[in-house]
Amino acid sequence: MFGNFKGLCASTALLLASVSMAGAAEYTFKLHHFLSPKAPAQTKMLEPWAKAVEENSGGQVKIEIYPSMSLGGRPPELVNQARDGVVDLVWTLNGYTPGLFPRTEVMELPFVFLDDPRAANLALYDMFKSDLEVEYKGLEVMFLHVHAGAGLHTRDKEVRSPVDMAGMRIRTPSRTGAWVIEALGASPAAMPVPELPTALQKGVIDAAFIPWEIIPPLKIQEQTEYQIEGAGKARFGTSVFQVSMNKGRWEGLPADIQKAFRDASGPEWWAKVGEVWRATDDFGIGLAVKSGNKHITLSDEETAVFKEALAPVVEKWTSEVSKKGIDGNAMVAKAQALISKHSE
Repeated sequence: MFGNFKGLCASTALLLASVSMAGAAEYTFKLHHFLSPKAPAQTKMLEPWAKAVEENSGGQVKIEIYPSMSLGGRPPELVNQARDGVVDLVWTLNGYTPGLFPRTEVMELPFVFLDDPRAANLALYDMFKSDLEVEYKGLEVMFLHVHAGAGLHTRDKEVRSPVDMAGMRIRTPSRTGAWVIEALGASPAAMPVPELPTALQKGVIDAAFIPWEIIPPLKIQEQTEYQIEGAGKARFGTSVFQVSMNKGRWEGLPADIQKAFRDASGPEWWAKVGEVWRATDDFGIGLAVKSGNKHITLSDEETAVFKEALAPVVEKWTSEVSKKGIDGNAMVAKAQALISKHSE
C-alpha cells in the first residue's frame, strides 16, 4: 500500500509539473511604442490586443509593452528597431518615416479619409494584400489603423478659412500633412507628438494638426484655445499607424503561435480599433470644451473652400507616387470606394 502511495505522489507531482510548464509563457515579445502607458493607444488598444494573443496561445505567449520609448531611441527609429530585431514588435506612426510607405499614404490624403476610422481601417485591410504589403519589407504587419483624423488646434487664433492660416507655423504628422499645411498658406513643422505641448507652450508653433484623442494625455487644452474641424466631423486628412513584428522573429514561430497572433488581428479587430479611436476622440474634444476651449465646426460652405484649396495635395501625391510606378489615381478611387462600402 505504501508503495502505491509513493507511486501516486510521484504521478501527481509529475502531472503538476507538466501543468506548470504548460502554463508558463514559452514565447516572450517586447512591444515598443512612443506614447505614455496611460494613453488610450496602450490602455484601450495595445493591452487588449496583447491579452487576446496571449489567451489565443493558451498561455504560451507573453507580450511585454514598453511605452514612452523606454527601450531607447526616438519615435522615427521604431520601424528600423523592428526591422533590425532590436525589439520584437512596435506600434508606430508611418509618417515618422516619410516616403517609406507611399502606397499606404493614400489613406492620409485630405477628403479621401473623411470622418470614419472604422471604415478606413477596413479599407486598409481589404487593400493590404493586393496593394500595400509590398511596402513592409522586414516586417510582419499585425494590423494597420488610422485615428479619427487631423483636426486643427490653434493656440489663440480662430480659423474659418485658408486665408486665416496664412503665415502660421503648424505641426505636421507626416509629409502629406506638410503638403496640406503648405496648400493652406502656412509653414509645416515636423515633430513627434510627445514634443508638441512644449512647442505650443513656448510659441515655437502656432497650431497643430492632430486628432482630438491626443488632448487628454498631452493636456493640449492647456496650450490651445480652439479646436477646428469640417462639416460632419470632416478632417484635414489622417495618419496611418502600424503594429508590426520583426519578420525573422515571425518566421521562426510555429504555426499555432502564428495563428494566435492572426486570430487576434483579423478584420473584426481592425474595425474595433476604429471604434476605439472614434470613442477616445469624442472624449478628447469633450474634455477640451469642458475646460473652456472653443470647438468650431465649419459650415458646409466653409468646408467646401478648404476642400477646393486642398485638391492640389491629392494631385501632388499621385504625381509623386507615379515616379515609383504606382497608379495613384487608381489607388485613390479604390480607397474611396472601399471607405464608402464600409461606411454603409
